[in-house]
Amino acid sequence: MITELGHFALILAFLVAIVQTVIPLIGAQKRWPSWMAVAEPAAGAQFALTAVAFGALMYGFIVSDFSLQLVWANSHSAKPMLYKISGTWGNHEGSMLLWVLIVALFGAMAAWFGNGLPPTLRARVLSVQGAIAVAFSAFIIFTSNPFLRLDTPPFDGQDLNPLLQDPGLAFHPPFLYLGYVGLSMTFSFAVAALIEGRVDAAWGRWVRPWTLAAWVFLTIGIALGSWWAYYELGWGGFWFWDPVENASFMPWLLAAALLHSAIVVEKREALKSWTILLAILAFGFSLIGTFIVRSGLLTSVHAFANDPERGIWILLIMGFFMGGALVLFTLRAGAMEAKGVFGLASRESALVVNNLLLAVSCFVVFVGTMWPLVAEMFFDRKLSVGPPFFNAAFTPFMVALGLILPVGSVLPWKRANILRAMKPLRYVFLLAIAVGGLAYAMQSGRSLIGPVGMFLGAWLVMGVVVELFQRTGRGSNRMGRLARLPRADWGKAVAHAGLGITMAGIAGLTAWTVDDIRVAQFDQPWTIGNYELTLLDVQEDRGPNYLYTRGILTLAQDGEVIAEMRPEKRFYPVAQMPTTEAAIDYDLIRDVYVVIGDEQNNGGWTIRTYIKPMTNWIWIGAALMALGGLLSLSDRRFRVAAGAGRRREKEDAVVAAE
Repeated sequence: MITELGHFALILAFLVAIVQTVIPLIGAQKRWPSWMAVAEPAAGAQFALTAVAFGALMYGFIVSDFSLQLVWANSHSAKPMLYKISGTWGNHEGSMLLWVLIVALFGAMAAWFGNGLPPTLRARVLSVQGAIAVAFSAFIIFTSNPFLRLDTPPFDGQDLNPLLQDPGLAFHPPFLYLGYVGLSMTFSFAVAALIEGRVDAAWGRWVRPWTLAAWVFLTIGIALGSWWAYYELGWGGFWFWDPVENASFMPWLLAAALLHSAIVVEKREALKSWTILLAILAFGFSLIGTFIVRSGLLTSVHAFANDPERGIWILLIMGFFMGGALVLFTLRAGAMEAKGVFGLASRESALVVNNLLLAVSCFVVFVGTMWPLVAEMFFDRKLSVGPPFFNAAFTPFMVALGLILPVGSVLPWKRANILRAMKPLRYVFLLAIAVGGLAYAMQSGRSLIGPVGMFLGAWLVMGVVVELFQRTGRGSNRMGRLARLPRADWGKAVAHAGLGITMAGIAGLTAWTVDDIRVAQFDQPWTIGNYELTLLDVQEDRGPNYLYTRGILTLAQDGEVIAEMRPEKRFYPVAQMPTTEAAIDYDLIRDVYVVIGDEQNNGGWTIRTYIKPMTNWIWIGAALMALGGLLSLSDRRFRVAAGAGRRREKEDAVVAAE
């Protein structure tokens, strides 16, 4: 009965979304207040109904209702409760329902907290958001129904993919979807502004919080997925340039560019066309990511579905929204004339360079991701584009981005003297070079990756410190003024410092990892780097829903045992699938990473060991970037409408009442 109620609620949500799309849009065009007012209750009702549908599906997973085809295919009675719940979105149909739920959530939030928006703009934003919900609700109902019943319910299910039975993967998709779908709101603002034919400083302020929220969620989701790949897959890496990894990374890059270009729109009323285009493309790349994950055209361990037919439907949805938005963008190009004029040397120019680097790096990732598909379709050749291409093509743009960020942050608006602006940074630059030189002198090889990463990390972090103190002016009580800086300034500083720490971590891990693979005998120690490992025992036993082989090793340094390592190999009988559980001794400076392999004929066991310097800096930096975004999001200026916005609201209200 609960399943049927969920199905019925989903259909009602689809119908309400149609109402939300059509009536407010007509009302905004005709300036009919009563029709525009339909958008807010419709958005709230659509969210409530979609939440009921999603809750009903989750209930089916929690109680192991194997009469539901989706529960039978993706759950098992012996599975821990956390993974029963995460099984709700650990599949194609459930994840699409989560997608629609988050679309509805963002629409409802715009309705609940959008009182500062002009009535016509709010109606159009909610109408576009409703149209997105209509498209994906129809996709679920007609091609991917999660509420299908089995005629003869089996006694047990087929279990969830064992790779997804992990806390990191339980929370990774919801955060990622909050980022993906959050960009739908920036898209809705862009299309609504194009329909109105008006983009100004107030619009830049309104769109920034939504972009910032989406970027923060994407940052958290990508970091969780990277951390999961590091400790779960047993290969010791944090990023493989997998197509689905890239599918989340491309919108993140464009959202970062959009954040910076929206600042220029808000402060200087420049880059209007570019900012609108970025808002369209950022959501467009989210749709491309959805297509990659679900079409089966590009294979990945992360993919939810392998169904090209359903992929075509997603391609059609993407074509409708992106094609329509780009046509509208072309027609309205004349209405987005830039007002702010700025010199070649200015903060605006630095932000333009920032945007170009982020956009081009996104294009590089896109080409590398899609090229195997293009080569097979048009040239009948099977190609593989792997990490060497991405590392060589992508890294220079990130190095350039790291170089200009501190400089751009200290440049004044409109017109600047670069030499004068750079003066406070000169000692920081020399100190950063010294850090990179020290790293080069201390390493055993001649690779530049590590030293360049250390230089960029020091340059970004110390540049942030200089910028903050510049904001305090001169004289006494500078610390007091520093504490009173707006949260947005602190957020920017924390996020930029986080980027520097992540860059340093990636460079250190890439350049200085040490690995060892051997057949280890019991009680016979071996050395890797400054550490000594000893295999003491290997145990075999049963977990909640898997069998495991567990090695027990000691990790010693300078003759003293500092950790006990317990790597595992697991086998899930229901799914007939093995997994690897690495044992990791975490430390701020390095990780010791141990993986157990198979037993050998001579009685020993294959053991692979890595020493990974600075690995945790990657996720510390990502956490700081997300924290910086949250600090900026909490700034009072994002919660109070601009004076121009309030004037626009009054003007539109008068017009609507006539």
